[in-house]
Amino acid sequence: MPSDSPPPNHDALIEIDHVTFGYDASRTILSDISLRFERGKVTSILGSSGCGKTTLLRLIGGVHAANAGTVRFDGTVVDAHDRELLFRLRRRMGVLFQFGALFTDLSVFENVAFPLREQTDLPEAMIRDIVLMKLNAVGLRGAANLRISEVSGGMARRIALARAIALDPELIMYDEPFAGLDLISMGVAANLIRTLNDVTGSTSLVISHDVPECMAISDYVVLLATGGRIVAQGTPKELMDSTDPEVRQFVRGEPDGPVKFHYPAPPLAQDFGIGTGAGQ
Repeated sequence: MPSDSPPPNHDALIEIDHVTFGYDASRTILSDISLRFERGKVTSILGSSGCGKTTLLRLIGGVHAANAGTVRFDGTVVDAHDRELLFRLRRRMGVLFQFGALFTDLSVFENVAFPLREQTDLPEAMIRDIVLMKLNAVGLRGAANLRISEVSGGMARRIALARAIALDPELIMYDEPFAGLDLISMGVAANLIRTLNDVTGSTSLVISHDVPECMAISDYVVLLATGGRIVAQGTPKELMDSTDPEVRQFVRGEPDGPVKFHYPAPPLAQDFGIGTGAGQ
């Protein structure tokens, strides 16, 4: 299972070609990574906080430009400086933001209708039908008239998902879709991601550090480590069966391994002056 090359794939919707990115010169977030995300599949990108998972989504969406390398969507280079191009590409993408990012002053219905009103000229009758169908797909048609303050955290995540799929996107990107959810809501969210992907034929990228949920619904898994390097990639079974110490530590949640608990620091004796005569 090589960790330095993309999976064999001749029909990729997204191609990440030797991409390096950092917000400033002092810290590299992603380091010369190459990946391909296959059409119609659910791919999970796992890794600890700060390893560059969300940054990767922002590069695909053109929020930031890579310092080096190329990001392609359906063969088109994503140019973060070309606003007209980004508008066209983003019409084909749906994003489920972490914690939903719903408009709290709008109803459930109006939240889902928002992208339809902003990006299409559809008549209100058709917008109504689409919104109700999307809410029905996530099991919340009956909640259409509720305020966001009246729904639970799990329901809010499903409303955000209905909004993300309102325009029938080819690519759906999920940023930490399981964060803050109870076990039942996690299971509901995971099943929805898998079902919607299969029913709509879309391509799904799931950014998470929740191993069991992602392993259960994914066709392919990529494991990133701090510094934006690819540790491993393959099917869920391949990663779960891996004997690589770093992979094994992450997927099994082992406290001891290559990833240390302590951030690099000088010896305690040096910091506290033990044995150096300090304070005497």
